[in-house]
Amino acid sequence: MTSGGLYLQQGGEGDPVLLLHGWSCHGGFFAGQVEALEGSHQVLVPDLPGHGRTGAFDGDLSIEAAADGVAELLDRGGHSNVTLCGWSMGAHVAYSLAQRHGTARIARIIAIDMTPKVLNGPDWALGSGGDLDAARNALVLDGMTRDWAVMAPRIAHRIFARDSGTDPELLAHTNAEIAGADPALLKPMWASLTAQDFRDFLSRDLDVPLHLCFGAQSQLYGPEVAAWHRAHVAGVDIRLFERSGHAPHLEERDAFNAWLLGLLG
Repeated sequence: MTSGGLYLQQGGEGDPVLLLHGWSCHGGFFAGQVEALEGSHQVLVPDLPGHGRTGAFDGDLSIEAAADGVAELLDRGGHSNVTLCGWSMGAHVAYSLAQRHGTARIARIIAIDMTPKVLNGPDWALGSGGDLDAARNALVLDGMTRDWAVMAPRIAHRIFARDSGTDPELLAHTNAEIAGADPALLKPMWASLTAQDFRDFLSRDLDVPLHLCFGAQSQLYGPEVAAWHRAHVAGVDIRLFERSGHAPHLEERDAFNAWLLGLLG
């Protein structure tokens, strides 16, 4: 990543896997996947702009800038046949990378519990939670820096399954990591994320395989989002994790890792 962004590179000689984290989180949330992959694959784990160890990021805080930074990382390493695996916001970074820089070096995209458009509106009801529209989002943005101590635990709670008991240690860790993020840096990234709309790109222009997994108990996206992809994205592969919410790679780590390794062949 440019302008102070950091990444980890782990592992073996196999084709690269690039893991892209969600909003308000960081690359460390993929520790379980790094452990599973590092013996057989090159594993790239960036901290995206404004997140994790990027610190006082001095570049543009946007999905597009994140995609450009990841493209630079791939260029610098000479990577090809790359699997992009994006969780939540990370999926939008992967889509933006493919849209802005092409797919010549991309083997496949894997998206974890994500919609093509986060913001709901008159023509779209499959955004975040079903009720995040422009008016509500304006209130979220207005209060983000002021109310972060209140917002952070709510965000952490909504990551996990709606009806299943979440591991208390996992929830506490997630809460602490999100609470420690800088809302002044997260705010423009959230504004950029909620401005994205990849419906046309996914349904018309994406020319590499798309694999999606969803949590059956997600508090953010329901089965209608998976149905939209089936109806609009040619050849899409969808996997449902029954005991997970928004983070199957954390909540059902072993099953997720087995699915991921199967996709990588």
